[in-house]
Amino acid sequence: MILADTRGRLTRNDLELVLLLLSRGSAVERARLERLLEAEGPDPLLDVPELAERLLEVRSIRVPSAPLFLYVVVRRALLDAGLEERDVADYLAALLLAFGQRDRAWRVDWNDDQRHSYLVDIVADLEATEGDRRFKVMAHLGNYALWLAGVFPDYIAARRVRKGGPDVGYYEALGRRGFSMASDHGLADRLGLESIFRTTSERFRTARSALNSVSDRVFVPTVLSADRIARVLARAEEEPLH
Repeated sequence: MILADTRGRLTRNDLELVLLLLSRGSAVERARLERLLEAEGPDPLLDVPELAERLLEVRSIRVPSAPLFLYVVVRRALLDAGLEERDVADYLAALLLAFGQRDRAWRVDWNDDQRHSYLVDIVADLEATEGDRRFKVMAHLGNYALWLAGVFPDYIAARRVRKGGPDVGYYEALGRRGFSMASDHGLADRLGLESIFRTTSERFRTARSALNSVSDRVFVPTVLSADRIARVLARAEEEPLH
């Protein structure tokens, strides 16, 4: 089960890198940041607007760690989109980490025997499943819809043109449905996911747009399409003038 635990995976080396990137060689600034870290924990440092860009600048095979990098870039994208809940960023970063491993994106859970390539298959599974697994299928419906619409919007657009596939609104509707149902399940509260699922359901489009910006900048930066140009122009219109 995917949990909002990305920040909990950060190591001492991750925080050392954050201090190094934010202090930029200034002993005075580093001392200030260390005091802030000791007093308030890592959250204020992870929220510094410049950190995402600096992590991108030093990105290599060895650094930064995947949890640090994904949390910071997802958190920054969500903040820029107006979604401020840290737990949502924590969860969405954990979702990207999990779905980036082997065939996890096509399974309800790591040890689940069934593979689903299409949302309609997950809906059919949901209707046929009971017990705790039903909760996992609900969550997977939201997760998979958000992953596809957030990370692969150009694939959705191209498939619609070539094969008459559904547009992004279809993914948004089913994703909201999955997260909404999961938020009402008793297991959601016990796992600390109730408010995360509810917020993500209510603000699915915002979360999807934030992941679009992460995908455009980080995952598939070289793809140029009419849909991407439209997204970039839309984000530019939303940015405040300085």
